[in-house]
Amino acid sequence: MTPLRIATLAVCIALLMPITVQAGSLEEDVSAAYAKWDATFNETDAESLASLYTEDTLFLPASHDIIKGPSGVEEFFAGLFANGVTGHKLELIEAINDGELVVSTAKWSAEGKDDAGAPAAFSGIATHVFKKQDDGSLRLKVHTFN
Repeated sequence: MTPLRIATLAVCIALLMPITVQAGSLEEDVSAAYAKWDATFNETDAESLASLYTEDTLFLPASHDIIKGPSGVEEFFAGLFANGVTGHKLELIEAINDGELVVSTAKWSAEGKDDAGAPAAFSGIATHVFKKQDDGSLRLKVHTFN
């Protein structure tokens, strides 16, 4: 291969690199949001966790309650933390970008105690709708899980 062809190939690869990075950025952004959510949850700080939600958030837990706004989210998680739930982990299943909103699904797991007080593992599936913020971060607008 001639030096000109090598240089042309290198330029073509360099031009395609941003496309490749952008193609993976949605999963990376959601995974980063999940990592931040898990870390905040595992600090058992309900107020900080609620700050990851939009002001008009809709939170639909497995209890079938309809919770609106960060203060309701904070109250819900404060109850979980008081009952010793910790070790939360979200694993991305799929994410879809729809302009201002990102919809994602995940497997979740956590540790706690059963009704008898014995150590127990919990898990399920979650659906999230994130709203993109001006700084590029994601905040939860809708969160439901079973």
